[in-house]
Amino acid sequence: MKKIGILFGVENSFPSALVESINARHIDGIEAEFVSIGAVRLDRAPRYSVIVDRISHGIPFYRAFLKHAALHGTIVINNPFWASADDKFFNYALAKKLGVAVPPTVILPHKQLPEGATDRSMRNLEFPLDWEAVFACVGKHGFLKPIDGGGWRNVSEVHNRDEFFRAYDQSGGLCMAYQKAVDFQQYFRCYVVGRKRVRIMPYDPRQPHAGRYVQNAPYSSRKLLKRIRQDALTLCRALGYDFNTVEFAVENGIPYAIDFMNPVPDADMHSVGQANFDWIVKEVADLAIAQAKAAPHVPALRGSAFLGAGSAFARGVGKKPAVKKHARAARIKPKKT
Repeated sequence: MKKIGILFGVENSFPSALVESINARHIDGIEAEFVSIGAVRLDRAPRYSVIVDRISHGIPFYRAFLKHAALHGTIVINNPFWASADDKFFNYALAKKLGVAVPPTVILPHKQLPEGATDRSMRNLEFPLDWEAVFACVGKHGFLKPIDGGGWRNVSEVHNRDEFFRAYDQSGGLCMAYQKAVDFQQYFRCYVVGRKRVRIMPYDPRQPHAGRYVQNAPYSSRKLLKRIRQDALTLCRALGYDFNTVEFAVENGIPYAIDFMNPVPDADMHSVGQANFDWIVKEVADLAIAQAKAAPHVPALRGSAFLGAGSAFARGVGKKPAVKKHARAARIKPKKT
């Protein structure tokens, strides 16, 4: 029997629905359940063929367990080695290299020295920092965000230099990126599953969390939605995420990739809505079952393999993936008049 395990924390709706969806299909030799672990023995392989990870980004014990499992052939969604190594600034650099639009962005030194560091640790750091060059690149209206954060934690929108330095002074030991604000007319959040399936959802990050998924959104051109779908696939295929969300802010018809490092994307029914929730459960169930049939699989344990670097760029990772004519973005249609 091949086991599909769901590793999760406080969320309820998605893990339960995923287990039920997989088991309701009654596939011979495949069964889903919630992961149960205690002390992890070095000499014993985990009993799961696939693990869908929903919590290890915040629990080091779980992350170590998943790496051990992957080493023994368990397929983990998402890859715990790459999720450990990734950061938002690298995401933006890769996107730019791939031809995906991103706002001007700079990475900034820690405001406070990291724990254990001294002034001598920072002798290679330019001092004083050329703030004029920073503002010339990004502008005065932007967002300060941690390079490895999520859920809008420690993110500050600033409109002038005073607000910028006030927010930067409060960032403490976090490593921050400063990114130009996009004056968006439209905003979309895309689920990408298996690096193949995309669901494009109108989204408004300015609203309270529970109301960000927009209902009855105005019409969006097929050309724009096609580019968003292509760019979302390009990013996830290059980064290797099997389950991710990609956010785009659209200004003057250009979709700028804003956030696409979400190894544990929100999938709670009460925030994403029933229709989106049903789509996510089905697609992740399909992916987990397909992965279980292919297990075991031991990944190449090196950074270039996780990223697909080397031969990948030579094969044209940055090229726009083909989109079949019959494909449609996720139910975004013009209103009837």
